[in-house]
Amino acid sequence: MIDIILSQTKEKMRKAIEVTRTDLSSIRSGRATSSLVENIVITAYEGTQKLRVMEMATIGVPDAKTIVITPYDPTTREDLIKGIQAGSANLNPVSDGDVLRITVPLMSQEQREEYIKLAHTKLEGGRIMIRQVRQEAMKDLKRELGDNIISEDQEKVGEKKVQEITDEMIGEIDGIGDRKEQELLQV
Repeated sequence: MIDIILSQTKEKMRKAIEVTRTDLSSIRSGRATSSLVENIVITAYEGTQKLRVMEMATIGVPDAKTIVITPYDPTTREDLIKGIQAGSANLNPVSDGDVLRITVPLMSQEQREEYIKLAHTKLEGGRIMIRQVRQEAMKDLKRELGDNIISEDQEKVGEKKVQEITDEMIGEIDGIGDRKEQELLQV
């Protein structure tokens, strides 16, 4: 029974890490990445549809400062331009024939520091999600003990293993955070 609780705990913590990783990818670094624009919601087809950029176009990153967006439907080019400008303060797409080009501006030191603070906030959110999963697992172990399914010794071993998994996952989140901070500090 403990093995089931441990595997469920690990799976839930992995999901929390993926949520945190996805959340962090939306933070702009000094480099051009598709994640800067792919989830911006665009109102298209005369306001009848709301779609994300990745649903409307292919997104390419030919170099560290440029994002190229090729709409599937050329008639949505103006909708994409307006939506990206509204959805992102610093990005201005320029129409270049059938494609849109976005030159990612350099970040100031103040912007970098603000993005680092934002990253720390998102990382703490990830740690909190992992701690909540740990708390659920500990309650499950106590319930199993109360129902006489496991012994006190098994509960203690289970709690120790849950804590080891928690420490490992928190370490993984810290590693992701360190990499993001290094990325943000690169000029």
